[in-house]
Amino acid sequence: MGKPTGFIDYPREPAHARDPLVRIKDWSEEHPPYGEETLRQQGARCMDCGVPFCHTGRLIAGMASGCPVNNLIPEWNDLVYRGQWREALIRLHKTNNFPEFTGRVCPAPCEGSCTVGISAPPVTIKNIECEIIDRGWGQGWVKPEPPLARTGKRVAVVGSGPAGLAAAAQLNRAGHYVTVFERADRVGGLLMYGIPNMKLDKKVVERRVRLMADEGVRFVTGMEVGKHFPASRLLSDFDAAVLTTGATAARDLPTEGRKLQGIHLAMEFLTANTRSLLDSAHQDGKYISAKGKHVVVIGGGDTGTDCVGTAIRHGAASVTQLEILPRPPDQRAADNPWPQWPKVYKLDYGQEEARALWGADPRQYAMQTRRFLGDAAGRVSGMEICQIEWLRGPEGKPLGPREIEGTQRTIRADLVLLALGFLGPEKALPQELGCKLDERGNVATDEEKMTSVPGLFAAGDCSRGQSLVVWAIHEGRKAARGVDKYLMHGETVLPP
Repeated sequence: MGKPTGFIDYPREPAHARDPLVRIKDWSEEHPPYGEETLRQQGARCMDCGVPFCHTGRLIAGMASGCPVNNLIPEWNDLVYRGQWREALIRLHKTNNFPEFTGRVCPAPCEGSCTVGISAPPVTIKNIECEIIDRGWGQGWVKPEPPLARTGKRVAVVGSGPAGLAAAAQLNRAGHYVTVFERADRVGGLLMYGIPNMKLDKKVVERRVRLMADEGVRFVTGMEVGKHFPASRLLSDFDAAVLTTGATAARDLPTEGRKLQGIHLAMEFLTANTRSLLDSAHQDGKYISAKGKHVVVIGGGDTGTDCVGTAIRHGAASVTQLEILPRPPDQRAADNPWPQWPKVYKLDYGQEEARALWGADPRQYAMQTRRFLGDAAGRVSGMEICQIEWLRGPEGKPLGPREIEGTQRTIRADLVLLALGFLGPEKALPQELGCKLDERGNVATDEEKMTSVPGLFAAGDCSRGQSLVVWAIHEGRKAARGVDKYLMHGETVLPP
């Protein structure tokens, strides 16, 4: 490193964000800019630690430790410190097809395993990544790079989320003809409709898709394989195919009153909101409005946060977020050491906005829904909830939750959003194709990401289970390498 003492000399500069009470008035993701000197100082904080855990991408205690796509983080941190931005972009693109996505929506497991983070705030890796790629687009350094030669092989990719786009980009780079089928009206999958615009501006997604199209990838929207396009044609019309259909089977809450009007799965709420925003700036009214309503979000993950932020922008009267798990500690617990992902309390953008509006974090921890209450018209009007405690058996083995007697109470709810995660992929297409499923109901694959059907591969959440965007990109790249080896008789030009 050019500045071995940078981590001592410079404090961490947190992400720049607009005032919460300002940004809730629009759907923009705009952030105040960083100065050049500030960015170089943040790069200088990377300490040349010798064994950088930040780009290992290992699973420890079931969660990512380090970057799953193995970003060359120390290298581009040093290049940023030296002001060599274009060289930093080249390093960044070596491992990550879409740093403009991960630089915005990834929870940054790299920072959780940063060596500086053992005793001080970690390097601002995610912000630097985003600045590198945004500068690359701004300077015109990111240009179409179609392959120099074509193999003549044709590959279908089913689904255009992060795994599908990564697989398509890599397969096209290898010289294959790639067609991406997307059943929605826009390309992007989760990136387009699962993540709100203020978190990931859709112009950012569309810009990358246009570049891929200019490089030779063919996109077909409004085409559901198995419905509009026969599943049997995937391997008769193409030399290989990749399933990247995601884990879209949402976890429901089959409790008393679930059939009342006004209770929706989170993705119904988020998808309709973004589609209406893009189609008509919400003028068509084709979305589930939270305006003037007392909203309850059940689920404490990223999707729950997105529901909170979206409901606030609609003009909700109040937002309450129920989390079944206990409140995380402010600092790492003894059983959560570095370089594991730090399971600590943090305020995400949605909760920060709720606190700015109403004076408190909207989350209520260790809460369980007992039943939904309705009015005479069949609409949800409230919820009966209770506090729970998590029991542990011998040697700390978790036994599950138990209601705490006397904590039952009723809260008002005009709109309930279920953000409880996902159970796996929709089963119809894999079953029609004859794919074996694993014990969790995901599409089973071998080390090369091939399914039980020769020539048919699977990647991303449909084979891995619900996970991070960065894992989906890793999976798509891995599947592309497997496809290339399959088509080219064991040889591949794609990196591992």
